[in-house]
Amino acid sequence: MTLLETDRRTLDLEDIVESAAPALEDAPTPEVIRWAVATFGDRICLTSSMSDAALIHLVSKVKPGIDVLFVDTGYHFAETIGTRDAVEAVYPVNVINVTPSRTVEEQEAALGPRLFGRNPDLCCHLRKVEPLGRALEGYLAWFSGIRRDETANRRDRRVVEWDRRRGMVKVNPILDWSQEDMDQYIEDNGVLVNPLHYDGYPSIGCAPCTRPVPPGEDPRSGRWVGLGKTECGIHL
Repeated sequence: MTLLETDRRTLDLEDIVESAAPALEDAPTPEVIRWAVATFGDRICLTSSMSDAALIHLVSKVKPGIDVLFVDTGYHFAETIGTRDAVEAVYPVNVINVTPSRTVEEQEAALGPRLFGRNPDLCCHLRKVEPLGRALEGYLAWFSGIRRDETANRRDRRVVEWDRRRGMVKVNPILDWSQEDMDQYIEDNGVLVNPLHYDGYPSIGCAPCTRPVPPGEDPRSGRWVGLGKTECGIHL
């Protein structure tokens, strides 16, 4: 693809966002998913942290066989890896395991041990943001499972938005769902859930940086405890 073709594609995608975003902002989740699949076909994928399979269940009903990108940081809980494997076995999707350019051992040899504690932003960039960016390069759009009620940074997001950093369209079909909406959908549809949720982990990241949360506290308070960090960087 020439530079001119790349620029033209970018402009076309931005036009799609500009025209579709207002109409879809208050649309039901299934309608948003159907629009995205009809618009982007095989050039849209889904990303999942394997906290649960709600978005996977929703999207796979519209587009069986969709690529599901899972970033395997090398620091995940065994339960998260088990959930990934269960999703691959249960749902009609193509799970793609995305890995960083360095193994944990190689990263520690180059940058020292426990980078996640000394420089969590860099660790997240190397083990999450950069690998996902590479994996998304072959697509025009991606489904994300972010919700407005999760962090302050996500409150002003849109259901369909331009991902300027990656030059592609980002679709957030469950952006306005509450935790109660999520729990109800999971119960009604028998959706797979990471078992750590039942052990006091309402928000699940890498094992070294995730702690259980007492009932009634902010669900995200168990992430990057004491590090002044609320986002890994993927959704910034």
